[in-house]
Amino acid sequence: MAEEDKQSNNNLQPQVLDKSATEDLDAAGKSLSEALRISFIILKVIMAVLILAFLASGFKTVGSDEQALVLRFGKIRGVGEKRVLKPRTWPYWVFPYPVDTMVKIPVEKKVDLVIRSFWYYQTQERMLAEPSIEKMRVLPTLDPINDGYCITRSEKLDEPISGSGESDYNIVHCKWQLTYQIYHPERFFTNVYVKEVKPGDIYFDVITKSITPLLQSLFEDAIVTATVNYTIDDVMYEQVAGLTDDVRKLLQEKLDTIESGLKVVRIQMIDKTWPLQVDEAFQALVTASQDLETTISEARTYEERTLNEVAGPVAQELFEALQDKTISEEEMDSLWSQLAGTAQEKITEARAYRAKVVAGARANAEYFQELLPEYRKRPELVIHKIYQDAIERIFSNVDEKFIIPKGAEWRILVNRDPSLKPKNQQGAND
Repeated sequence: MAEEDKQSNNNLQPQVLDKSATEDLDAAGKSLSEALRISFIILKVIMAVLILAFLASGFKTVGSDEQALVLRFGKIRGVGEKRVLKPRTWPYWVFPYPVDTMVKIPVEKKVDLVIRSFWYYQTQERMLAEPSIEKMRVLPTLDPINDGYCITRSEKLDEPISGSGESDYNIVHCKWQLTYQIYHPERFFTNVYVKEVKPGDIYFDVITKSITPLLQSLFEDAIVTATVNYTIDDVMYEQVAGLTDDVRKLLQEKLDTIESGLKVVRIQMIDKTWPLQVDEAFQALVTASQDLETTISEARTYEERTLNEVAGPVAQELFEALQDKTISEEEMDSLWSQLAGTAQEKITEARAYRAKVVAGARANAEYFQELLPEYRKRPELVIHKIYQDAIERIFSNVDEKFIIPKGAEWRILVNRDPSLKPKNQQGAND
């Protein structure tokens, strides 16, 4: 009996163990299943967030000084005006990279490029030195390898840009500054090489560095082409504005030819000088030119003053009218009526003298008309009277008179008594 109970207990023990193990396995499965379910939910949320973040990265803004191009797999997207995105208050949406790429081009920013290629060679020490000290350190001759310079004509041409003709040439040193900006983003992006933008790089800086060699080459070529048509006096003094304008036109034509999308905003010659090796000669020339200008200015001032004194403000106009045969009499009379100054005084005196002569002639005519009856009666007496009146009038201002009868002897005293004074002096002394 005891043995049967023992055997029965042995049979029940494995059944209890199997049931307990099964219950443990069911609990573990449920925990794993729940963990997997939660993991999948979290994964879905993360994927959704990533997808939303990916799509949200497609929102792009364009700055107020920018315009943008959208590249879809490297090709510009859009047709017509839609190819270029302009600034607006709300963002644009494009497919995120690598489908679409937005390239922002700073169209409103103006960039300055200084050209020193035509300036003489300077060390850092010479750049910081005073001009007077720098001139003392100038080499006796120009070094064409290190020193930059431009060629100018010694004779003026009638047509600066397209003119031709033989001439001697002079050397001038000059510094230039170009101010430019991008005005056509599509042409610029399509036709101008720009280095690849690396992470952390600023696209504007990359653009500036990339196009500087191209602009410098075209700018220098335009300067050489334009400057050779001007004299050194034009470059130094007279035609600086005309030269800079010609350089601007030539450079813009070159940029338009290659459809660069770049616009020349301003060209400036920021410094200029003749070769320092001939500074003394040029200084003497400058002094002579200044003296010449001063003399010419003084002569013109004297001319204007003299004309104004002689004829008044209408002098120059009247002078030109006298040379012009097409001027009508009415216009000439109008100009003569405006005459002033010394000429007007002379004309007034001449008119007064004419009136006096005419009046005198008229008075004489009336006088002789009155004498005519007496002359017809006693001609010798009238003639003698007229002769006597004329003699009295002629000798009215004579200091001493000598009346010599007809047939009398004449004697001339060489050593007259100096105590005898003329009547004019006697009257003045009295």
